[in-house]
Amino acid sequence: MNDSYAEWLVKRKNPAYNIVLKAALVLLCAISLVLALVTPFGIIILTVVGIASYFAFQSLSQEFEYLVVNDQITIDRVLGKARRKKGWEGSLADVQIIGPVDAYQVKDQDKQGIKVLDFSSHQPGAKVYAIIYQKGGNWEKILFEPNHKILDCLRQRSPRKVIL
Repeated sequence: MNDSYAEWLVKRKNPAYNIVLKAALVLLCAISLVLALVTPFGIIILTVVGIASYFAFQSLSQEFEYLVVNDQITIDRVLGKARRKKGWEGSLADVQIIGPVDAYQVKDQDKQGIKVLDFSSHQPGAKVYAIIYQKGGNWEKILFEPNHKILDCLRQRSPRKVIL
């Protein structure tokens, strides 16, 4: 058998508002701690704010794991380096084209009303690729940043669909 396997982890660039949001959450926790010492309902407020802050801090740090196994492409979202959520999964048979976002072949497949899923790092200078995917009547454009090993695996499986 000619099996192929590749994986790649990309960290999303933290936006500027992350620092402000984290500072606001810490301030809100401090205020709720003072309320917990002063009022009887403060403990409930402290618990709610603490749990909300925990989940907010986890979702502010995002990474994307790209995984190619034979004809399956999977993109998982890793939140806070602890929780994993399925971002997107598809078969190479339903992929129309894979190539750089600025390639004319990708732009030709770009349709109005296409659903765009962005799994890129937003780093300046990063080479972003697009997967144009059609399953039934649904069209999706998936943005991601593969390394050379993932591109080689995809090209080995379907050379006409992958543009380098």
